[in-house]
Amino acid sequence: MDAYIDHTTGDYTGQRCTDLHNAVWLRLRIRKGTYWADPQMGSRLHELARAKDMPQTHTLARQYAEQALQPLIDDKRATAVDVVVTSPETGWL
Repeated sequence: MDAYIDHTTGDYTGQRCTDLHNAVWLRLRIRKGTYWADPQMGSRLHELARAKDMPQTHTLARQYAEQALQPLIDDKRATAVDVVVTSPETGWL
């Protein structure tokens, strides 16, 4: 059981987390190579912050997320990962 991290604020909530919420959130939000305890943890999604809203950007976002979450499968904490990329409004990913 981990301390639950609120995905909107990044703060601990004081509750406990029994699922993969924290593991997924951390792997997607941390820049790859910057986490002190595991330099391989994190994603490259930050590289797309200023990218244009194009199909290629959506493909890269999906690939970066899948790469970041692959260790959860390798560690057998998850059996599969399904990444869906959406645009809630024009220019946002």
